[in-house]
Formats: sequence, structure tokens, C-alpha cells
Amino acid sequence: MMRIYGEFVEPLPPSGEELSISFFPDPTAIASQWRSQPLSADVLADYLSRFFTDPSGDRDLRAKRAEIQCAVSYIANELLENAIKFHHPDSVQPISIQVRVRGDRLIFLVSNTIDRFKMERFQEFIEKAIASDPHELYIHQVEKNAADESNNSSGLGYLTIMVDYMARIGWKFETLPNDTPLIRVTTMVQLFL
Repeated sequence: MMRIYGEFVEPLPPSGEELSISFFPDPTAIASQWRSQPLSADVLADYLSRFFTDPSGDRDLRAKRAEIQCAVSYIANELLENAIKFHHPDSVQPISIQVRVRGDRLIFLVSNTIDRFKMERFQEFIEKAIASDPHELYIHQVEKNAADESNNSSGLGYLTIMVDYMARIGWKFETLPNDTPLIRVTTMVQLFL
């Protein structure tokens, strides 16, 4: 089984530059993976910022570089947080994040493994996000979260990426080989420069 939602592009054009980080799951070490996710996001942001330099010291380019670095750090952090939070504890598949430089855009690919119940709930959120105006859904979700602090599957991070960074998001769900009941979900975010 494979199912694609949103703006998931395949195959990707050849990459100019890319950086990948993988976490191999260990249910006893999930807390340390959780703590390292902001560090991983910052590493990706620092690495990518080197592609947006100007030896002449152009202020506009420096500001653009800082803006891109901040966006990469935020987006990578949100994607990793979700991947680690919802990764199935019995999976031996890695949690991975990859950022690719493609001319006019940066492409983030984040993969993790979930069970069918989480897949169904996630797909319901995705279908709602695709069918709705992202700005209206964002405001609705903020209000809903304020009323119910225990709501831990709001999708607010995805909505923030769509609204604040005008990024395009897509998802791919794939069954894993060997008849495992787990599903590999890959989230793609395209950030246009």
C-alpha cells in the first residue's frame, strides 16, 4: 500500500546539496532523542546557511541568510518533534530527516514509522488541512488548543509551517516489507526561497 497526500513530489530532481540525519530508535533513549532534536535542527540550519553568503557583505543577503537559517531551524525542529513523538516504539526503522537544496527551494524529507491507528488519525488531519484554508484552520486549532490543553495531536506545527512560511507540504504512507503492521510516513516540506 502506498498513499500520497498534498504536494508530495516524486521523483525528486537531482540534488545540488543535501544533508541527512538518522536516529535509530531505542525506546529507552527516546528522551535523549527528544532533547537532541533542536540541536539537529540547528545543525541543518547552520549547514544550509553557508549556501547563502556574499563576500561583499551585502546587508540584504545577510538578512535573507538569517531568515532562511531561522526558517530551516523552525521547520526541521517541528518535523523532528512530530517524527520522534509519534514514532512506533517497536519499529527498527530509523527516524530520518533530509534537507535538499534545489535552486529556488529547500526540500525537507522526514520519515518515521507509525501504527495503523495513528495513521488513520493523521490522515484525517491531513484531509482536513488539504480541504481547508490553512489560515482559518490555524486559528481554529489555536482556539481548540487553548480550550483543551491535553490536545497533543493538533497539527499546529504543520499549520504554522504552511501559514508562516508559505511552504508546501505533502505526505507519503507506505507499508513496510515483511508483512509488518507498521507504516512508514514521509513528510515533505518545500520551502521556496
